[in-house]
Amino acid sequence: MTNRTLIGVLTPSSNTVLEPLTSAMLAGVENVSAHFGRFRVTEISTSENSDAQFRLEPQLAAADLLADAHVDAIVWSGTSASWLGFDKDLDMCRAIEDRTGIKAGSAVLAINELFAGIEARTFGLVSPYVGEIQDMIVENYATAGLNCVAERHLNETVNFNFSNFSEAEIETMIREVAEAKPDAITVMCTNMRGARIVPQLEQELGIPIFDSTAAALWSGMRLSGSDPAAVNGWGRVFDL
Repeated sequence: MTNRTLIGVLTPSSNTVLEPLTSAMLAGVENVSAHFGRFRVTEISTSENSDAQFRLEPQLAAADLLADAHVDAIVWSGTSASWLGFDKDLDMCRAIEDRTGIKAGSAVLAINELFAGIEARTFGLVSPYVGEIQDMIVENYATAGLNCVAERHLNETVNFNFSNFSEAEIETMIREVAEAKPDAITVMCTNMRGARIVPQLEQELGIPIFDSTAAALWSGMRLSGSDPAAVNGWGRVFDL
């Protein structure tokens, strides 16, 4: 019998970036694969309709279907808790574990763990979101003791459109926040094409860069008992 590790990934329905990137990161890792389950997310704003997308019920329904595949861990590869509050993901993970018996994590909780692991006190924030969402993210991290010293955002609300921003645009944003010399930088959106450009920028800038799609996979590998260091060439995150 083949010894496989299966990582379940909860995915926003309109996201077209995280699946190919997650699979590419795992391409050289033997017997570890990612399997995706979607629930509807199309808009990121401060509206009630936007907030309602992240109710627990659709997340649990998607997790139930991933559990049918006998996955070893389930991770939410989305960043909604960064503005809605970290407790949202903590509650979701507990609910998934209680319901399925499968260990659960999220991109945001992973980023928080990575910040703590390098003892970061300041960070730079890159996202596609509108200013109100960006402000909520900054405030949540300030409450947790992390000071955002520089940020860039793209003022977009349509989740699908986040995937249309180029790597060159994201690189420019990262370089701009790096000028403030934060302890770390995060690309806070799993529908942005940040992961491929991270290794070169980390080497050049000398600053850890935690892409949210990569952070979600890092979490899934740890929860499933796999060694994240098996992922090569995708940045410092997999060495922590």
